[in-house]
Amino acid sequence: MLLAALCSIALVALSTFVHYEVLRWCNDLLPRARFIARRAKVLAAIAMAMCSHALHILLFALAYYLLQDGAGLGTIAGHFQNVLSSFLFFSTETYTSLGYGDMYPLGQIRMLVGIEALTGLLMISWTASFTYLEMSRFWENA
Repeated sequence: MLLAALCSIALVALSTFVHYEVLRWCNDLLPRARFIARRAKVLAAIAMAMCSHALHILLFALAYYLLQDGAGLGTIAGHFQNVLSSFLFFSTETYTSLGYGDMYPLGQIRMLVGIEALTGLLMISWTASFTYLEMSRFWENA
């Protein structure tokens, strides 16, 4: 259980750092980007945030891929194949809290899966808040 907890902490810290840096970069760069129309700056911010979310999903998928069974943390069961694309799909389901139910975690890896869902909720909420601020800044009087 300690390994699952440490991996969870590391992935949350890394996801938070990545998202903070991406949003900070957008906040600093977009006002100075003269080659992007004002309203298009909102789209640029959303695109960068989506890239950040995709990276978070990839990081969690890689963690599942590396930790499943070999580290003794459990496995992902159900309609699942042991290929990276399945891990990416499972991670996307988990991060977005979509959860079709066709794949499910067994063993200690469940802790990491739960933490990913919470991380996704927080990061998506953070993006929504940031998007509102960017729209307030760039959408008016355009």
